[in-house]
Amino acid sequence: MRDRTVGLFAVVAVVSLTGSIAMIAVSAPAPARPNTADSGSAPMAAGTADQFARLHAAGLTGSNVSVGVIDPTGFDTDAAAITEQVIETRNFGGGTAHDSGETHGTATAAVVTRTAPDADLYLARIDSVNSYRRAVDWLVRADTDVIVAPVSFYGQPGDGSGPVARSATRATDAGSVFIAPAGNTAQSHWTGRYTADAVENRTVTFTNESRRNYVRGGTEITVWLSWERGHADEDYTVELYRTNGTVSRLVARSQPYPGDDVPNERIVADVRPGDYYLVVRGPAAPTDTRLRLVSPTHDLQHTTTRSSIVAPGTARETITVGAYNSRVETLEPFSSRGPTVDGRTGVDVVAPDREFATAAPDGFIGSSAAVPYVGGTAALLLEADGSLSPRETERLLERTASDVGRPGLDNGTGHGTVEPVRAVRTARNRSDG
Repeated sequence: MRDRTVGLFAVVAVVSLTGSIAMIAVSAPAPARPNTADSGSAPMAAGTADQFARLHAAGLTGSNVSVGVIDPTGFDTDAAAITEQVIETRNFGGGTAHDSGETHGTATAAVVTRTAPDADLYLARIDSVNSYRRAVDWLVRADTDVIVAPVSFYGQPGDGSGPVARSATRATDAGSVFIAPAGNTAQSHWTGRYTADAVENRTVTFTNESRRNYVRGGTEITVWLSWERGHADEDYTVELYRTNGTVSRLVARSQPYPGDDVPNERIVADVRPGDYYLVVRGPAAPTDTRLRLVSPTHDLQHTTTRSSIVAPGTARETITVGAYNSRVETLEPFSSRGPTVDGRTGVDVVAPDREFATAAPDGFIGSSAAVPYVGGTAALLLEADGSLSPRETERLLERTASDVGRPGLDNGTGHGTVEPVRAVRTARNRSDG
């Protein structure tokens, strides 16, 4: 794409919350609605259905295993797909935990019940960093075996040191298998350092000597700018401009976000259809700090797919899952990639994200759909061998995955795509031994 005006056009964005909180559900980026192949009446594709059907027929159904689901949209606990498995539901944020008007949380829980139909469900609704942390603590106190968290927090550090990632790490240390999405931001993420070569007149140069980063998407825009803790006392700002190709006008300037303890700013704005771009400004002198710019609502013209993983997927010891389109055997283009800022691979495994597209009326794809697929598989592993620790569960999933993408471990697909039958068989052989 050349550096010119780019018209905003309507897309189905990820499910967002209110403008006052730091988190959104990791749902489907454009295109969000399933294509014709995804929207048939069968709840699972043949390959996936065969794998789980074989496991269920062999008596592996997630019995005596508990799975916690954390989601910002609430849950329809009367939905036939999940109602018999729900043990307890709690609300840690705004609204009520029971919400028949939203489908993301219900769809996530439904994927768990389709893969592990006898697992007990503990459901937690959240709306902020603080409520997320309290929800995780509740699930840990409830001795939940598996925690499925299809949520993303933007403006968090990319090295697992932020409050969101630390909470996930504590849950793993306490004995819960914690499964998080890599995110859907590979096409809406940019990172670079504030160096003399990358800055002109206190303005960041993105690429090709362009200091403008045009955005594509709908009319509700959210943008996050974050930087390293060691530079917390420095001031960086992202600005949103509207242009007619000749004249540009400032529409919004980012403000510090007070809801966590990390250096970041954000823009939340409703805009009219038109042409818009972002500009990032900083101190007069180069600082060499790493800047991260990400939009959960809009694609960016200039992007960096590397290190685009979002929290809690950046946490250490968490099983971080990317979205894999098994129908065409390729990583989804929007699926976030590693490495993490501190050099870890980032993505541990990938899982099919279109097998359960019918779990929600408007389609259910993206890393949100991949996470409960792995969560249900983990529940079956723990039923097969209840002695598995969180780390052993992760290693088993990684060791039995099918290598996809580039040969060997890579930052996009990790160890490969999860293989439920192979993983459970290995767990059973381990316990029999």
